[in-house]
Amino acid sequence: MTILDQINANKRKEIEVAKSLVSISELEASVLFDRSCPSLKEAILSKSGIIAEFKRKSPSKGIINSSVTPSDVAKGYSSAGVSAMSCLTDKDYFGGTFDDLRAARSAVDIPILRKDFMLDEYQVFEAKSIGADIILLIAASLSIAQTKTLAKVAKGLGLNVLLEIHDDNELDYINEYCDAVGVNNRNLKTFEVSTDVSKKLSNKIPDEFVKISESGISNVEVIQELKTYGYSGFLIGENFMRTTNPGLACQDFIQQLSEQ
Repeated sequence: MTILDQINANKRKEIEVAKSLVSISELEASVLFDRSCPSLKEAILSKSGIIAEFKRKSPSKGIINSSVTPSDVAKGYSSAGVSAMSCLTDKDYFGGTFDDLRAARSAVDIPILRKDFMLDEYQVFEAKSIGADIILLIAASLSIAQTKTLAKVAKGLGLNVLLEIHDDNELDYINEYCDAVGVNNRNLKTFEVSTDVSKKLSNKIPDEFVKISESGISNVEVIQELKTYGYSGFLIGENFMRTTNPGLACQDFIQQLSEQ
Protein backbone atom coordinates (compact mmCIF):
# COMPACT_ATOMS: atom_id res chain seq x y z
CA MET A 1 0.00 0.00 0.00
CA THR A 2 1.42 3.39 -1.04
CA ILE A 3 1.28 6.50 1.15
CA LEU A 4 -1.45 7.81 -1.16
CA ASP A 5 -3.48 4.64 -0.58
CA GLN A 6 -3.04 5.07 3.17
CA ILE A 7 -4.11 8.72 3.04
CA ASN A 8 -7.19 7.91 0.96
CA ALA A 9 -8.22 5.04 3.24
CA ASN A 10 -7.93 7.32 6.25
CA LYS A 11 -9.79 10.07 4.41
CA ARG A 12 -12.75 7.81 3.67
CA LYS A 13 -13.08 7.12 7.39
CA GLU A 14 -12.89 10.86 8.12
CA ILE A 15 -15.64 11.57 5.60
CA GLU A 16 -18.02 9.05 7.15
CA VAL A 17 -17.47 10.56 10.59
CA ALA A 18 -17.97 14.09 9.24
CA LYS A 19 -21.22 13.08 7.53
CA SER A 20 -22.54 11.70 10.80
CA LEU A 21 -21.79 14.96 12.61
CA VAL A 22 -22.71 17.69 10.11
CA SER A 23 -25.35 17.40 7.39
CA ILE A 24 -25.06 18.97 3.94
CA SER A 25 -27.94 21.30 4.82
CA GLU A 26 -25.92 22.48 7.82
CA LEU A 27 -22.92 23.08 5.57
CA GLU A 28 -25.14 25.07 3.22
CA ALA A 29 -26.20 27.24 6.17
CA SER A 30 -22.62 28.44 6.72
CA VAL A 31 -22.18 32.21 6.48
CA LEU A 32 -19.47 31.61 3.87
CA PHE A 33 -21.44 29.23 1.68
CA ASP A 34 -23.15 31.85 -0.50
CA ARG A 35 -20.11 34.04 -1.15
CA SER A 36 -19.04 34.36 -4.79
CA CYS A 37 -15.73 32.75 -5.71
CA PRO A 38 -13.26 34.79 -7.78
CA SER A 39 -12.01 33.20 -11.01
CA LEU A 40 -8.83 31.14 -10.67
CA LYS A 41 -8.08 31.57 -14.36
CA GLU A 42 -8.34 35.36 -14.20
CA ALA A 43 -6.20 35.47 -11.05
CA ILE A 44 -3.49 33.33 -12.64
CA LEU A 45 -3.39 35.26 -15.90
CA SER A 46 -3.61 38.76 -14.42
CA LYS A 47 -1.05 38.49 -11.61
CA SER A 48 2.20 36.66 -10.80
CA GLY A 49 0.85 33.16 -11.45
CA ILE A 50 2.18 32.02 -8.08
CA ILE A 51 -0.03 29.83 -5.88
CA ALA A 52 1.70 29.91 -2.50
CA GLU A 53 0.95 27.26 0.08
CA PHE A 54 0.34 27.13 3.81
CA LYS A 55 1.62 23.73 4.90
CA ARG A 56 2.77 22.76 8.40
CA LYS A 57 4.12 19.31 7.60
CA SER A 58 4.14 16.52 5.03
CA PRO A 59 4.62 12.74 5.04
CA SER A 60 7.86 13.04 3.09
CA LYS A 61 9.46 16.02 4.85
CA GLY A 62 8.02 15.92 8.38
CA ILE A 63 7.58 19.27 10.18
CA ILE A 64 8.06 22.16 7.77
CA ASN A 65 6.90 25.13 9.85
CA SER A 66 4.86 24.99 13.05
CA SER A 67 5.40 28.55 14.26
CA VAL A 68 3.50 30.74 11.79
CA THR A 69 -0.25 31.41 11.63
CA PRO A 70 -2.42 30.98 8.53
CA SER A 71 -3.79 34.53 8.80
CA ASP A 72 -0.32 36.12 8.94
CA VAL A 73 0.95 33.97 6.10
CA ALA A 74 -2.15 34.71 4.02
CA LYS A 75 -1.68 38.46 4.51
CA GLY A 76 1.98 38.14 3.57
CA TYR A 77 1.22 36.16 0.44
CA SER A 78 -1.52 38.57 -0.60
CA SER A 79 0.75 41.58 -0.13
CA ALA A 80 3.48 39.82 -2.09
CA GLY A 81 1.18 39.59 -5.13
CA VAL A 82 0.34 35.90 -5.37
CA SER A 83 -2.45 34.83 -7.70
CA ALA A 84 -3.89 32.45 -5.12
CA MET A 85 -3.15 30.66 -1.87
CA SER A 86 -3.24 26.94 -1.19
CA CYS A 87 -4.20 25.79 2.29
CA LEU A 88 -3.87 22.21 3.52
CA THR A 89 -6.91 20.93 5.41
CA ASP A 90 -5.76 17.34 5.96
CA LYS A 91 -4.91 16.98 9.64
CA ASP A 92 -3.37 13.53 10.09
CA TYR A 93 -0.75 13.71 7.36
CA PHE A 94 -0.26 17.44 6.76
CA GLY A 95 -1.27 19.08 10.05
CA GLY A 96 -3.97 21.20 8.42
CA THR A 97 -7.44 22.10 9.68
CA PHE A 98 -10.61 23.77 8.46
CA ASP A 99 -9.84 26.57 10.91
CA ASP A 100 -6.60 27.24 9.02
CA LEU A 101 -8.53 27.90 5.84
CA ARG A 102 -11.19 29.92 7.66
CA ALA A 103 -8.47 32.08 9.22
CA ALA A 104 -6.85 32.66 5.84
CA ARG A 105 -10.25 33.45 4.33
CA SER A 106 -11.00 36.07 6.98
CA ALA A 107 -7.61 37.70 6.38
CA VAL A 108 -7.56 38.03 2.56
CA ASP A 109 -9.73 38.23 -0.56
CA ILE A 110 -7.44 36.30 -2.91
CA PRO A 111 -8.63 32.91 -4.22
CA ILE A 112 -7.94 30.06 -1.78
CA LEU A 113 -7.48 26.43 -2.75
CA ARG A 114 -8.64 23.76 -0.33
CA LYS A 115 -5.69 21.38 -0.63
CA ASP A 116 -6.97 17.98 0.42
CA PHE A 117 -7.79 14.54 -0.89
CA MET A 118 -11.26 14.93 -2.37
CA LEU A 119 -13.09 11.62 -2.69
CA ASP A 120 -16.74 12.45 -2.01
CA GLU A 121 -19.30 15.09 -3.00
CA TYR A 122 -19.72 15.89 0.70
CA GLN A 123 -16.21 17.36 0.74
CA VAL A 124 -17.11 19.75 -2.07
CA PHE A 125 -19.88 21.20 0.09
CA GLU A 126 -17.42 21.33 3.00
CA ALA A 127 -15.00 23.32 0.88
CA LYS A 128 -17.63 25.89 -0.03
CA SER A 129 -18.80 26.15 3.58
CA ILE A 130 -15.35 27.03 4.94
CA GLY A 131 -14.62 29.72 2.37
CA ALA A 132 -12.58 27.91 -0.28
CA ASP A 133 -12.72 29.15 -3.87
CA ILE A 134 -10.96 26.20 -5.50
CA ILE A 135 -10.94 22.46 -4.96
CA LEU A 136 -8.21 20.05 -5.97
CA LEU A 137 -9.12 16.79 -7.71
CA ILE A 138 -6.21 14.35 -7.79
CA ALA A 139 -6.55 11.95 -10.72
CA ALA A 140 -4.43 9.33 -8.95
CA SER A 141 -7.07 9.12 -6.20
CA LEU A 142 -10.16 8.96 -8.41
CA SER A 143 -11.76 7.29 -11.41
CA ILE A 144 -12.54 9.31 -14.52
CA ALA A 145 -16.25 9.14 -13.71
CA GLN A 146 -15.71 10.25 -10.10
CA THR A 147 -13.57 13.15 -11.24
CA LYS A 148 -16.23 14.41 -13.62
CA THR A 149 -18.98 14.06 -11.01
CA LEU A 150 -17.04 15.96 -8.35
CA ALA A 151 -16.02 18.66 -10.83
CA LYS A 152 -19.63 19.10 -11.97
CA VAL A 153 -20.85 19.42 -8.38
CA ALA A 154 -18.14 21.97 -7.67
CA LYS A 155 -19.02 24.09 -10.69
CA GLY A 156 -22.66 23.94 -9.65
CA LEU A 157 -21.65 25.54 -6.36
CA GLY A 158 -19.58 28.21 -8.09
CA LEU A 159 -16.21 26.72 -7.13
CA ASN A 160 -13.14 26.59 -9.36
CA VAL A 161 -11.73 23.15 -10.16
CA LEU A 162 -8.03 22.34 -10.37
CA LEU A 163 -7.42 18.87 -11.75
CA GLU A 164 -4.06 17.35 -10.84
CA ILE A 165 -2.40 14.81 -13.12
CA HIS A 166 1.04 13.21 -13.18
CA ASP A 167 1.33 11.13 -16.34
CA ASP A 168 -0.08 10.43 -19.80
CA ASN A 169 -2.58 7.91 -18.46
CA GLU A 170 -4.35 10.67 -16.53
CA LEU A 171 -4.91 13.01 -19.48
CA ASP A 172 -8.29 11.35 -20.01
CA TYR A 173 -9.40 12.77 -16.64
CA ILE A 174 -9.56 16.27 -18.10
CA ASN A 175 -13.19 17.34 -18.53
CA GLU A 176 -15.26 20.42 -19.35
CA TYR A 177 -15.88 21.24 -15.70
CA CYS A 178 -12.19 21.83 -14.96
CA ASP A 179 -10.80 25.37 -14.88
CA ALA A 180 -7.14 24.45 -14.72
CA VAL A 181 -4.94 21.40 -15.09
CA GLY A 182 -2.05 21.03 -12.69
CA VAL A 183 0.86 18.74 -13.35
CA ASN A 184 2.34 17.41 -10.14
CA ASN A 185 6.07 17.04 -10.58
CA ARG A 186 6.08 14.82 -7.50
CA ASN A 187 5.23 11.18 -8.01
CA LEU A 188 2.68 10.51 -5.28
CA LYS A 189 3.72 6.87 -5.12
CA THR A 190 7.50 7.33 -4.88
CA PHE A 191 7.67 11.04 -3.91
CA GLU A 192 10.42 11.62 -6.48
CA VAL A 193 10.28 15.15 -7.94
CA SER A 194 11.21 16.35 -11.43
CA THR A 195 9.93 19.29 -13.48
CA ASP A 196 10.54 17.13 -16.55
CA VAL A 197 7.06 15.74 -15.82
CA SER A 198 5.53 19.16 -16.56
CA LYS A 199 7.60 19.58 -19.70
CA LYS A 200 6.59 16.16 -21.00
CA LEU A 201 2.85 16.74 -20.55
CA SER A 202 2.63 20.41 -21.53
CA ASN A 203 1.66 20.05 -25.18
CA LYS A 204 -0.83 17.27 -24.39
CA ILE A 205 -3.04 19.50 -22.23
CA PRO A 206 -5.66 21.40 -24.30
CA ASP A 207 -4.95 25.13 -24.50
CA GLU A 208 -8.41 26.02 -23.17
CA PHE A 209 -7.23 25.07 -19.69
CA VAL A 210 -4.83 27.11 -17.59
CA LYS A 211 -1.70 25.02 -17.10
CA ILE A 212 -0.20 24.90 -13.62
CA SER A 213 3.06 23.24 -12.61
CA GLU A 214 3.15 21.90 -9.06
CA SER A 215 6.04 20.93 -6.74
CA GLY A 216 9.79 21.08 -7.17
CA ILE A 217 9.79 24.79 -7.97
CA SER A 218 12.39 26.62 -5.90
CA ASN A 219 13.82 29.35 -8.13
CA VAL A 220 12.67 31.82 -10.76
CA GLU A 221 14.78 30.22 -13.48
CA VAL A 222 12.63 27.08 -13.29
CA ILE A 223 9.51 29.20 -13.71
CA GLN A 224 10.91 31.06 -16.69
CA GLU A 225 11.71 27.74 -18.34
CA LEU A 226 8.26 26.30 -17.59
CA LYS A 227 6.63 29.40 -19.08
CA THR A 228 8.19 28.49 -22.43
CA TYR A 229 6.27 25.21 -22.18
CA GLY A 230 2.95 27.03 -21.79
CA TYR A 231 2.61 27.11 -18.00
CA SER A 232 1.16 30.26 -16.45
CA GLY A 233 0.54 29.01 -12.89
CA PHE A 234 3.05 27.66 -10.37
CA LEU A 235 2.16 26.03 -7.06
CA ILE A 236 4.96 26.42 -4.54
CA GLY A 237 4.50 24.28 -1.46
CA GLU A 238 7.56 24.22 0.79
CA ASN A 239 9.93 26.85 -0.51
CA PHE A 240 8.31 29.76 1.35
CA MET A 241 7.08 27.79 4.36
CA ARG A 242 10.61 26.67 5.24
CA THR A 243 11.49 30.27 6.14
CA THR A 244 10.65 32.17 9.31
CA ASN A 245 8.59 34.67 7.29
CA PRO A 246 6.87 32.93 4.34
CA GLY A 247 5.18 36.13 3.16
CA LEU A 248 8.47 38.02 2.93
CA ALA A 249 10.17 35.09 1.20
CA CYS A 250 7.31 35.03 -1.30
CA GLN A 251 7.61 38.79 -1.84
CA ASP A 252 11.33 38.48 -2.59
CA PHE A 253 10.64 35.60 -4.98
CA ILE A 254 7.95 37.47 -6.91
CA GLN A 255 10.20 40.54 -7.06
CA GLN A 256 12.94 38.42 -8.62
CA LEU A 257 10.42 37.00 -11.06
CA SER A 258 9.30 40.46 -12.13
CA GLU A 259 12.91 41.47 -12.84
CA GLN A 260 13.54 38.57 -15.21
